[in-house]
Amino acid sequence: MQIKYFAILALALAACDSKPGAQAPASGAAAAAPKSAAAAPKTEAAAAPKTEAAAAPMTDAAAPASAAVAPATADTGMGTAAPTGDLLDPSKATETAPDKFAVRLETTKGEIIIDVDRALAPKGADRFYNLVKIGYYNDVAFFRVIDGFMAQIGIHGDGKVNEVWRNARIDDDAVKGSNTPGMVTFATAGPNTRTTQFFINFADNNRLDGMGFAPFGKVRDMKVVELLYKGYGEGAPRGAGPDQGRLQSEGNPYLRAQFPQLDYIKSATIL
Repeated sequence: MQIKYFAILALALAACDSKPGAQAPASGAAAAAPKSAAAAPKTEAAAAPKTEAAAAPMTDAAAPASAAVAPATADTGMGTAAPTGDLLDPSKATETAPDKFAVRLETTKGEIIIDVDRALAPKGADRFYNLVKIGYYNDVAFFRVIDGFMAQIGIHGDGKVNEVWRNARIDDDAVKGSNTPGMVTFATAGPNTRTTQFFINFADNNRLDGMGFAPFGKVRDMKVVELLYKGYGEGAPRGAGPDQGRLQSEGNPYLRAQFPQLDYIKSATIL
């Protein structure tokens, strides 16, 4: 039923996009891209940031990674270490975050600082704080970067880690901020489905506000974010970018073999 739901929404979105000035349907699963993204080569960029829950059924058809795995390369300057400790036990990553804190993302393009305000989205801020603290985002790719829309990240490079986190959902927060440029927000597949994926808004995506996308922080300076590789565009099957289902199961070896120009978070730390 979930696959049919997203397929119907995709068809409805395509119909809306064909009409000048059409707005996205009021849904937590798909949204039209802002007008600033209209020049992008693929209309699929209109899809709202979706989590792995939406793409999960595709993992059944994924090819094994072992036949075409590329070794860890200088793409990130590090290899994906075997998961240990809290990375494999979401129940231990439940600390309450400070009211305000900052996170440094050391990426393959430079440093990104995110200022988090817990008052904007307490549950989202707590989840982000704990994920950073346990090292979840180290060596994790910006797998969906769409010019004029947003940059999405948060599927781990190790399939074993994804297995335990994909169902570690948190309840929704009330939307108190707006998805304006630089704002940082968790992706979702519908009500109460946020897990680990978040995105950084390139444009004024305020139409996402009414769909339950609650920002929890803001990038201090967008210069490095704007440098992230955007050439792959929308993810498969709608575009030429990575398939979320395969990334969930195969991890970074899949990305490095087939999408070598993606950028990564090399390390994430709380300041």
